[in-house]
Amino acid sequence: MLKRLYIKNFTLIDELDIDLYQGFSVITGETGAGKSIILGAIGLLLGQRADTKVIKDKCVIEAHFDISRYGMEAFFTENDIEYDPSDCIIRRELTTAGKSRAFINDTPAQLSLLKELGEQLIDIHSQHQNLLLNKQDFQLSVVDIIADNAKPLAQYQQTYNQYLSVSKELETMKDDITRNRQNQDFLQFQFDELSNANLMADEQEELEQKSDTMSHAEEIKSALYEADNALSAEDTGVVSALRSARTALNGIQRVFPDASELAQRLESSYIELKDISEEVSSQLERVDFDPAELDDINNRLDRLYDLEKKYHVETVGELIAKRDELKSQLNNIENSNETLAELQKQLSALQAKAQQEADVLTKRRMKAAQQIEMELQSRLIPLGMPNVRFNVQIIKEALGHTGQDKIAFLFSANTSTPLQPVSQVASGGEIARVMLSLKAMISGAVKLPTIIFDEIDTGVSGKIAEKMAEIMQEMGHHERQVISITHLPQIAALGSTHYKVEKKETPQGTISRMTQLSPEERIHEIAQMLSGSDISDAAIQNAKQLLRI
Repeated sequence: MLKRLYIKNFTLIDELDIDLYQGFSVITGETGAGKSIILGAIGLLLGQRADTKVIKDKCVIEAHFDISRYGMEAFFTENDIEYDPSDCIIRRELTTAGKSRAFINDTPAQLSLLKELGEQLIDIHSQHQNLLLNKQDFQLSVVDIIADNAKPLAQYQQTYNQYLSVSKELETMKDDITRNRQNQDFLQFQFDELSNANLMADEQEELEQKSDTMSHAEEIKSALYEADNALSAEDTGVVSALRSARTALNGIQRVFPDASELAQRLESSYIELKDISEEVSSQLERVDFDPAELDDINNRLDRLYDLEKKYHVETVGELIAKRDELKSQLNNIENSNETLAELQKQLSALQAKAQQEADVLTKRRMKAAQQIEMELQSRLIPLGMPNVRFNVQIIKEALGHTGQDKIAFLFSANTSTPLQPVSQVASGGEIARVMLSLKAMISGAVKLPTIIFDEIDTGVSGKIAEKMAEIMQEMGHHERQVISITHLPQIAALGSTHYKVEKKETPQGTISRMTQLSPEERIHEIAQMLSGSDISDAAIQNAKQLLRI
């Protein structure tokens, strides 16, 4: 439940800090006093977008909740937020520049997360929400809430989504196979062409290297001959000269010890150069020019280049991948009947499973529909509709995201009028009473901590308003917090706590404030609601009677 609300610098509210309580509370005040401002501030806490026009300086809106009875620990664990069930704090901070920050228990949070949590904490029912009664998805959601269909509906939707996925896969494969069969001859020709080319992944690089070497064979051979001559010629070669130098130094080691180190160094150089000389000689013998082999190499390269250009690729590896892709396509064509049969089998199994789960939903909805009809009628009769009839019509349709059921709420306020869709025949006051009765049923099923009714009493008065107040009072008795913003004294009198919103003129301008009324102030406020600004003794006595004082 909402324990405390703090608002600062939001439209006409400079600062508001007020405690709220469990049970049924009421908020009254003249039109334009600022009741909608308070609802707007709470709406921002529930993730609504902010209008900078209503922000003054830095705006702060903060609410404290007791959520100890509602088993919400998993939400905080999943989102890595500290869990304090006795004091859950939601805060929005906004500036005139349009900057906005949100916090849950002092942990920064995305607006979407704030909205997700807020929807589990507060339900604000305003007059425009009565229009939801016209919408089929709202009517279906009411039936599913009463039927406790959350888990079976989630299971059905998982199966149905799998069914849609396999169905899409099957249609895509059918299209691919049809297209491939039309091109089968061409695909076979392309595959044969690439297959007959005997492609090898690294051959292009090797052939290009061989071609380059053979194309420069004379130049390479001439250079190798010159190097070989310089290194190994009998009289003038470097190797022969080093051998002579080494021998000379070895001959004077006894009389010139320093020659030993020089001789060793020459020995190392001699060994290295002798090895190089032998390698050059070997390479010289191997280099040869064969015009026929070069033609074969270049012809093979031309073939590879032509294939790469034709298939819009740059490497032999990509040609091999294209060949394998063509093979796969041809295999798919050959095996298409088996593949399609397997997918069709999967699809049929999923369809049967979805149908079975949809049937379960339908049965649960039909049972819930009977409960709604009986309970709603019993609730509406005391609200001034002695001849009311209410029917939840369930029409089977093709499987869809929510099952196979189309829901319609049919309504008649008297015996002479046939049942028709509620939005077509119910007056504004009748719709308000129907919605209040539905909310009372729903609140018991979903256990929302706080429900706020914004002038749900529109179009009713007198004894009917008192009966509506009794319903809200009853809702507040079951570990819930119900707050009603009202203009009717019959409703205001039944609240266990009474708040008043009013405007005040100050040197700084008009401000709006909300205060909790004392018992005496409450008598005065209800008397004023009964008789206007001139409060008579009769109005005071009438107020006391309504308050049962």
